[in-house]
Amino acid sequence: MNSADISLRPVDEADLPVLQRFLHDPEAASPFQWYGWRDPGRWRRQWAENGLLAEDTGHLMVVRGPERLGFVAWRRIVPAPASYYWNMGIVLLPEARGKGAGTEAQRQLVRYLFAHSTVMRIEADTEAENLAEQRALEKAGFTREGVLRSVSFRDGRWRDGVRYSILRGDVG
Repeated sequence: MNSADISLRPVDEADLPVLQRFLHDPEAASPFQWYGWRDPGRWRRQWAENGLLAEDTGHLMVVRGPERLGFVAWRRIVPAPASYYWNMGIVLLPEARGKGAGTEAQRQLVRYLFAHSTVMRIEADTEAENLAEQRALEKAGFTREGVLRSVSFRDGRWRDGVRYSILRGDVG
């Protein structure tokens, strides 16, 4: 997979079945993103409301030409009254994983968020056992900040997370 072929675009109505797949198919969601079956109408309602693009949150499809590979998402974090930053994430379909698409999509999302907001910081979290995502974040320019002990409950137990960040000045 050539990373130059990867791009981000707004979610179309025709993309909603792909997004729903992540809610209903444990293999599609990956072991690190499967939290059990969830609200099957969630994506359609949110898309009808705002096309999955709002002031405080957003979703974009990761594509290679007409092929849908997954999506990236971000949400606003407000640590103090006069500041905010973005927390971002990615979910790719099984057939798109391990080929550089995630690294490239995350690079593009970082550039997009810095270009269209005044934030100084973007962060990303993943499970401590998700070594592939940690490598992708590091290749995308993120710096590992630390371990978040017992931060998420999945598959019957609490799991540690790892936080990464990238600052505006880190992007060349």
